[in-house]
Amino acid sequence: MVREQKDLLARQAAELETMKARLDAIEANAVEQAANRQQLALPSSVVTAQAQVPTKAPSAMQGLPAESGLVPFAPQLVPPGPADASIAMARALAAANPAGVTTKWGAGAPIFRSADGSFSFKPRGRIIEDVSSTVGSRYDGRNITTTGARALRLGIEGAVGTHFIYQFEMDFSENTADVVTAYVGWRNHLFDKLDYDIRLGHLVNDRSFEGITGSDSTPFHDRNVVANAIVPQRGYYGLGGQVRIFGPTWHFSTQLTGDRIDGDQRVADGRTVIVRGHWNPVKNDGNIVHVGAWMFDEHLSSAQRNLTRGTVIGGRFNGALRVQTGTLDGGTGTTGYGAELGGYAGPLWIMGETGHRTARRLDAPSFQTRASSLSGGYFLTGELPPYNPRTGQFDQPDVKRPVFDGGTGAIELTARYETLRFSNIPTPGEGVGNDPGRELVSELLHSGHVQRDALEHRQPGRRLHRPRRRRDLRHAHLRQLLMAVFQHVLPTSQHSIERDDS
Repeated sequence: MVREQKDLLARQAAELETMKARLDAIEANAVEQAANRQQLALPSSVVTAQAQVPTKAPSAMQGLPAESGLVPFAPQLVPPGPADASIAMARALAAANPAGVTTKWGAGAPIFRSADGSFSFKPRGRIIEDVSSTVGSRYDGRNITTTGARALRLGIEGAVGTHFIYQFEMDFSENTADVVTAYVGWRNHLFDKLDYDIRLGHLVNDRSFEGITGSDSTPFHDRNVVANAIVPQRGYYGLGGQVRIFGPTWHFSTQLTGDRIDGDQRVADGRTVIVRGHWNPVKNDGNIVHVGAWMFDEHLSSAQRNLTRGTVIGGRFNGALRVQTGTLDGGTGTTGYGAELGGYAGPLWIMGETGHRTARRLDAPSFQTRASSLSGGYFLTGELPPYNPRTGQFDQPDVKRPVFDGGTGAIELTARYETLRFSNIPTPGEGVGNDPGRELVSELLHSGHVQRDALEHRQPGRRLHRPRRRRDLRHAHLRQLLMAVFQHVLPTSQHSIERDDS
């Protein structure tokens, strides 16, 4: 009995093994048939693509660094953010961004992208804190040390698809919340090698080489007097629209804006039209020549008739070192224009700017402002100047040996000479500045004569009425020149300057 049961169990086990082998064969055949049906349903081009192992990225991505996904507009620059990228970059990223890679690091902050590359988002921030000290003046009120923040920024930027872009940023540097950049935009190709973008919102002026350069990218602590003085009365920003066109060696922009965001809708806004263009007649890997021009015309709102100006000449954080106009009321509008010429050869760069501004007044002569600046620099560590050929401005440099990697960082020697003159006002003034690594401020000229001793010993706001003959005026200007040459002026050691306006 026991032997019969043992044989029965052995036969049953053998039958089970046979059945299992048959089932495995049937399942394998079914999987193979399903795969064949799916393969037959695909287009031949897809089947061929699946059979090939890609050895390099698509042609649209040639030249894009795998680390950041964005290529800078010049080798010496950091890659742009999502809102500043060209349409070609946006399309390449959307076509080639691999699934699963959604966060990359670029230009000092993370850039988040959807797996298909259609959506991108980047947080923005900037902290620039300052200490300013003035010494050497016989007027004790100028020998001060102050602290402040030039920029405390927080914002976002991004893109939806390859065309739609946006950016929003606020500044808290004066312990108040101030909207700076806030726009939405659209970018696309116009023709072959010709791009454009349209932006609507709170926009910075495209005006002057240093005026359009951001506060974290200017070669000096402060922008020059052309950027700070030849400016619409409403300031660096206005709410409106802008169109920019980009060619291989040039760009042109035009914008129509109202006042800054102010929350006052009781009266009509002013109106400001600005145009600017730049051209690079010479452009190669190590050399560039920059030629630029711009102009603006502003009609003031009836609620803004004050033309009073106080332009920094010795640093933003020393209010005693400014070229002042005194109170000027009755303004109706302003018109300004300027020109730019410069370039770089290797690590050496030079840039000259000049501008003129006319402020129209009711029942009074137009207030005139003339400003000029000549600046230059040399990178001791070998970097190319951070010139952006797409927009004709300075940008953030790509440092060869970063400090965080144990290097020296980028070290640059800079120098600047600038002049500023106010005329057709009750107290005309002039300022001259030299900046060989530190600010050197010359005399303010009031009522046509040198005002050194008078300014340093009189009460602020009072005019000097001592008459001068023409010979005295020539001697006064000669003394002014000699004082600038021998630096018998008011030296200031600065670690920063103005309020961040772009």
